[in-house]
Amino acid sequence: MRYADHKLTERRSLSIWALVLTTALLATTMSARASNATGTDRVEVAASQNSKNKKAARAPAGQYFIEFRSRYALSYGHTFAMFGRLDSRGQIASREVAGLHPAGDSPVPWMIGHVIPVQSETGPSDGDLEEKYVSARYRVVLSEAEYAKVTTHIKKLQANSPLWNAVTYNCNAFVADIAKFMGLQTPSSTLLYPPDFINKMRDLNAGRDRAEIVETSSGTSSPPRD
Repeated sequence: MRYADHKLTERRSLSIWALVLTTALLATTMSARASNATGTDRVEVAASQNSKNKKAARAPAGQYFIEFRSRYALSYGHTFAMFGRLDSRGQIASREVAGLHPAGDSPVPWMIGHVIPVQSETGPSDGDLEEKYVSARYRVVLSEAEYAKVTTHIKKLQANSPLWNAVTYNCNAFVADIAKFMGLQTPSSTLLYPPDFINKMRDLNAGRDRAEIVETSSGTSSPPRD
């Protein structure tokens, strides 16, 4: 009985600790949002910068692209990649989404994932396809050959089915793996808020809107060493 009571107490303690941690994270998020009332200014500036670069992104119909995005959510947001083809005006004609997030629609895996790794999904999540939720973006134009290499790499990442954890491997880390493969610089920390991560990545690449995929001697693609 004493052993059973000890295990029950241990489980209760773990549950309470996880709840406290999650509550603290949510409180921090809400505090950041409150103090960041002008955070939308940063998003508007990013949007303004993107609009200035639209001419560079526009190309003949059928050109390919990948856009690293962040969006708002009830928590601290989400980072993901959208990729596909552009029309003659540089607008998205077709698209796919890849992003790492806890599996299922329940918030429970998301909460547990702040303590231990949980099963993930790597497709679109709720809100990814809605422009009104976008908080930051960084688009890179690709040739057909580059697009084929990038999408092959994305499919490999998805097939690997990595576990999601808020600290060790999150949505920022998943997007960073795609960007690094393309020869892009990424923030040193994946613990930034999603819009901060995307804006920082765009700044690190100085507005570069073209990929730079490195070929190895074997003919396969690989990112350059940092």
